[in-house]
Amino acid sequence: MMTETPRDPRFHPPAGGLVPHMGITLIDEGEGWLEAHMVIAPHHLRSGAKALHAASVIALADSVCGFAAGQVLPENAKGYTTIELKSNFLGTASEGALIGRAEAEHLGRTTQVWKSTVTHQESDRTLALFRCTQMILY
Repeated sequence: MMTETPRDPRFHPPAGGLVPHMGITLIDEGEGWLEAHMVIAPHHLRSGAKALHAASVIALADSVCGFAAGQVLPENAKGYTTIELKSNFLGTASEGALIGRAEAEHLGRTTQVWKSTVTHQESDRTLALFRCTQMILY
């Protein structure tokens, strides 16, 4: 069930940041996973094409992984930052909405590894597979 206002202040970034600009909102979360929603808008598309810009898909995938990493930081950690990422694009869309789902693969003291799947909500087609490494900051 989607919520209009995220439950946790970490999901409500200050005005002017990338996440609100992209229209990314939290749907739900659980232990070791998190889902977010992004309605496709003209600024998410490639110039002159009716297809998603790769950076729009990566913004959603990396954001859900980052949100999830922030929920499971080790004791005394102050934050995290993405230090490596990889994406495989399997399809595209020009309208509708995207769902990004992150799942933990490794939750270490100095690094975390997350995978994310980006799905087109209306067709339930997988558009991208994503993996990233987060460095834990102390």
